[in-house]
Amino acid sequence: MAAPGTYRESLGKRIWQAKYSYLMLAPFTILFVLFTVLPVAIAIWFSFTNYDMLHNASFTGLENYMRMFLDDDVFLIALKNTLIFALVTGPISYFMCFFFAWLINELKPALRAVATLVFYAPVLSGSVFTVWQFILSPDRYGMLNGFLINLGVMQTPISWLLDTRYIMTALIIVQLWMSLGTGFLAFIAGLQGVDTTLYEAASIDGVRNRFQELWYVTLPLMKPQLLFSAVMSITGSFGIGPMITQLAGYPTINYSAHTIMNHLQDYAGTRFEVGYASAIATILFAMMVLMNKAIQKLLNKVGS
Repeated sequence: MAAPGTYRESLGKRIWQAKYSYLMLAPFTILFVLFTVLPVAIAIWFSFTNYDMLHNASFTGLENYMRMFLDDDVFLIALKNTLIFALVTGPISYFMCFFFAWLINELKPALRAVATLVFYAPVLSGSVFTVWQFILSPDRYGMLNGFLINLGVMQTPISWLLDTRYIMTALIIVQLWMSLGTGFLAFIAGLQGVDTTLYEAASIDGVRNRFQELWYVTLPLMKPQLLFSAVMSITGSFGIGPMITQLAGYPTINYSAHTIMNHLQDYAGTRFEVGYASAIATILFAMMVLMNKAIQKLLNKVGS
């Protein structure tokens, strides 16, 4: 077993030999620490303080977290709604992205390019989800109301975004439509990168159908894209908020579609209770990390 001094000397020598590689990594590392690691660390620190941007921060321990779970009824509603959005839109959008990418990958190149552009359009267009304001308009001139009334399904228009019975379903559909973007493009890139000769080799080893090709050949080779799409899906499903505010207003009727992001924006951008808002952000961050770890464990079983 090498002595500690010898190990440190060997490590220092290896670092010096690779100094140009570390030099090339330095800009990204510095920016990552400044704009990702440091803000997260600062937010976690502020979550244990009482800070309103007018007075100096004072340490309060777990008071913000106790207030969040014991006294803030709106936060509990937001937590429930966020979990519903995440558990419904996350997995469904993930599998929809892969399914459509798998189908489109089988098309001819020209048709594949057009189909990819169509599915990626919601991401390219930014706030294109505002078109749903016209589709879900609460009067007879709304596309959905007009269509259903003309079919005789109903006689009076429905306020899809102002009725607690329909608002969550309507917003989930909009979120699913918006989610067919970055993850879908990653899946397309992953499918394009699979060496087709591996399918021939797999058939010799006993793979007999397309499903077995998918499970034993395609998916194991696409694990980086699977993980990337999973992270994007998690971020999108837990971070839903601006779209809800744009379509349904703030707050939504009886907080029926209020999410943690909406709650965070309220305390950070309206009330300026930075300490409490940081605690909310920390809880949201922890939920994303835990979900990401769970998905990584599931993806490790792919192909086994």
